[in-house]
Amino acid sequence: MLNMGKMMKQAQQMQERMQELQGELEKIEITGVSGGGMVKVTLTGKGMAKSCVIDPSLVGEGDADMLEDLIVAAINDARSKVDTLSSEKMSELTGGLQLPPGMQLPF
Repeated sequence: MLNMGKMMKQAQQMQERMQELQGELEKIEITGVSGGGMVKVTLTGKGMAKSCVIDPSLVGEGDADMLEDLIVAAINDARSKVDTLSSEKMSELTGGLQLPPGMQLPF
């Protein structure tokens, strides 16, 4: 039989490490490129859009800035909806069991 105190300490350490990892992921930026570099989208490690850059040759003069902002907003709106749906489905799976703050499934 496992020592309950030891298990609780390990769970707490894992939760602390998960919170650290979440913070690290927020700082990471990753850029995806398409069209031979004509379109670039940068996301955080948590999947939130930070920026979008469209080569001006693809759109009319002066239209790129607004289009880039709209694309970033649409990506983040979709991501927010995915997160909400995921939380709802996970709540159904866990029977409404509330996880400790910062702890998310899947681990």
